Amino acid sequence: MQIYLPIADVSVNWLLLLAMGGGVGFISGLFGVGGGFVMTPLLIFIGIPTAIAVATQAAQIAASSMTGSIGYWRRRAVDMRLGLVLAGGGLIGTVLGVWFFNVMRRLGQLDVIIAIAYVVLFGIIGGLMLFESLRAMWLKRKGIRRPARRSGEHPWYLGLPLKMRFHQSKLYGSVIPLALLALLIAFVGAVLGIGGGFIAVPALIYLFRIPAAVVVGTSLFQILLTMVAATIMHATSNHSVDLVLALLLIVGGVMGAQFGAIAGRNLRGDAFRLLLALLILAVGIRFAGDIVLKPEETFSLVTLDN
Repeated sequence: MQIYLPIADVSVNWLLLLAMGGGVGFISGLFGVGGGFVMTPLLIFIGIPTAIAVATQAAQIAASSMTGSIGYWRRRAVDMRLGLVLAGGGLIGTVLGVWFFNVMRRLGQLDVIIAIAYVVLFGIIGGLMLFESLRAMWLKRKGIRRPARRSGEHPWYLGLPLKMRFHQSKLYGSVIPLALLALLIAFVGAVLGIGGGFIAVPALIYLFRIPAAVVVGTSLFQILLTMVAATIMHATSNHSVDLVLALLLIVGGVMGAQFGAIAGRNLRGDAFRLLLALLILAVGIRFAGDIVLKPEETFSLVTLDN
């Protein structure tokens, strides 16, 4: 049942890859996120080289984002103007992220940088989400309602220069914070092999108060453009995209996402946020263990690219 991955230069059980794709696809359908933040660590844990795992996952995310974007576009739930603004900042972030990725790979520090980034990023985001979900559940049990924001009240960063009106998102404000948010998410996505939807969606909802019905589709559209760019740049600059691996993950992910979407219909909002927070924290803790614990083999011999 072994299949040889030509770019990764390893043999892996293809049923295992399909099962991983299906499991992560189930998580994607359940929580409405790309799943790259789970798949990339899993690939690394089963022995896929870090550079190959990150670059190939970018291709898988691009494929899944295309399917999702088409579905939301048909339902007219994509703000194209906002998506293009986000894509503009995202493309700059992708270029910077791939450049940083290649520099760290040449220096032999890529594995360490990615492990530390997962621990810090996922620890902070997972911790905040866990705190918020537990707080929301406690307030609901006590029967306490949060005060609603007053109409016409806008955060200061929307008052910056270069204002634009986004009719479908019911937003009028500066494009600078939107572009900077997309740049940061795309940079992280290119380095870690994640789409960043689990960061972008809450940020657009809570920081910019964009309707949830528009956020997911617009976020997927932006992720599609940036992940296509990341895949092309990874493939041309360091030849680290394994198409055989990507195809197996895509097939498994498509099947798993259907079951996840069905299961997600019966999941309460508070339980949804709690489970997603625990999942993100678990990934961060797993990487923290790799950093802190002593490896079984203290020394290893590897061939570095010239």
